[in-house]
Amino acid sequence: MDRRLVERFTDVAIAAFLWTFRIAVVAVVVIGSALTLMQGTHDIATWIRLVVSGLTLGSVYAMIALGYTMVYGILRMINFAHGEVFMAGAFTGYFTAVALDDAGLLNGSPIMSLVSIVIMMAAAAVVSTLISLAIERIAYRPLRNAPRLVPLISAIGASFFLQYTFRGFFGSRIYSYPSVTILNENIDFGIVSLKVVEALVIVAAVVMMTTLYLFVMRTRTGTSIRAVSEDKSTAALMGIDVNRAIVVTFALGAAMAGAAGVLYALLFRQVDFYVGFVPGIKAFTAAVLGGIGNIPGAMLGGLFLGEIESVGPTLFFTGLGVPSVNQLKDVIAFTMLVLVLIFRPSGILGERLARQRA
Repeated sequence: MDRRLVERFTDVAIAAFLWTFRIAVVAVVVIGSALTLMQGTHDIATWIRLVVSGLTLGSVYAMIALGYTMVYGILRMINFAHGEVFMAGAFTGYFTAVALDDAGLLNGSPIMSLVSIVIMMAAAAVVSTLISLAIERIAYRPLRNAPRLVPLISAIGASFFLQYTFRGFFGSRIYSYPSVTILNENIDFGIVSLKVVEALVIVAAVVMMTTLYLFVMRTRTGTSIRAVSEDKSTAALMGIDVNRAIVVTFALGAAMAGAAGVLYALLFRQVDFYVGFVPGIKAFTAAVLGGIGNIPGAMLGGLFLGEIESVGPTLFFTGLGVPSVNQLKDVIAFTMLVLVLIFRPSGILGERLARQRA
């Protein structure tokens, strides 16, 4: 058989499979959503509760995803150790919380509780930043001019090294965060009700992401980072300290991840040496969904992924009679990733950014 004919047949078969997959997923989403809504199993308060939960979780994903997307934007590599930087922040927050609780400050008064949380987040950001800078200096900088696969392997090695270093120091048991009384209270806005901890996560995420965006877009250091991201050689010729810009990028991403580790632990109240793996993978997925290397895209991707994980299982599968729908959230998250990569390989905002640069 002619080689060209075989190649054409293969291309047609692959295209047919992809279109079949797209149609099947869209059919499940549309039909499942319609059946769920027509059955009226859940009231409006339940849907609002799911949306708020998705927004809270998506805010954490977005903060972690910023570290992935910034490092990729400046070095064109995936820092797979970033999930463990997040884990280090969660551990630091735990030990800081225990010390503050023993001192009677964590639940002393509402003001002292909020101040204590700020101290926990600051301590976590500092420790995560130091760990991230050590990783950059030891595992990444010597390999900066190596083929892309080499720093990727180094990043995976750094991830395992941090995981089992923390396991060696703190064991494999689960540590429970001390309870913060004020965070368990509810805030009611008519039919919308959310816990203080959820409001704290959302507000903190918005403030930190906005601050980071303004820093990168409006300051001289941020301009240097963007210049190095565009072309390191040209930026160096213009007098920009490339190493400094890269170090600042790692520091900013790590600080966000460390603070996110505390917020995540305040939500779920548990931390162990493996706690960074799944949120790290989800945040990487969020960065790819939004457009890897694009800061607004990472924020949007995190929020999108959080909502899909929270609302999607109930909306898509309840009407189809699928049991234990909440256990399918990971399937939905990564299916959405596959769909986005099929329809928009550059991510939700990636193509628009590329056109602006062109």
